[in-house]
Amino acid sequence: MPSSNTQSHKSVKVAPVPEKPSWQIKLLYDGECPLCVREVNFLRKRDAGRGKVTFVDIADDDYTPSSHGGIDFETAMGRIHALLPNGTVIKNVEVFRRVYEILGMGWIYAATKLPVIGWIVDALYEIWADWRLALTGRPDLTSIVANRQKRIECKTLQRCRLTDDDN
Repeated sequence: MPSSNTQSHKSVKVAPVPEKPSWQIKLLYDGECPLCVREVNFLRKRDAGRGKVTFVDIADDDYTPSSHGGIDFETAMGRIHALLPNGTVIKNVEVFRRVYEILGMGWIYAATKLPVIGWIVDALYEIWADWRLALTGRPDLTSIVANRQKRIECKTLQRCRLTDDDN
């Protein structure tokens, strides 16, 4: 016979302990950019299934900012971003430095840590990022964002409108 001091455990709730992710960096990339995809394919091969880098295609209509450091689609399209397991968001050339270091190829970007070289490389990346869409034959960022929004609204709200271009 159980003692009267025994308590029932049916109302005990255990909060889930946040698990440290297995990845060391989460790279957000534009899956519709041919040069970006080429770089990601190279990095995937270097990762060789170890899972050190998680690759997130921001061009996927299911991309959600809340799952990726709050980085919205337009911001992610403007400059490369990545997340660290502790939630820190990094962007621009620092993303490449970190990814390459994690994959054992840090020597490729090592010189960019030097002040003058780093400044020059950062400036060149800014120019590249500003011209990336045009140089890869894509529409401007405003058009890409608007088209994405239309696709998402069409899927979720089922409010699709034909435009002159669709006829």
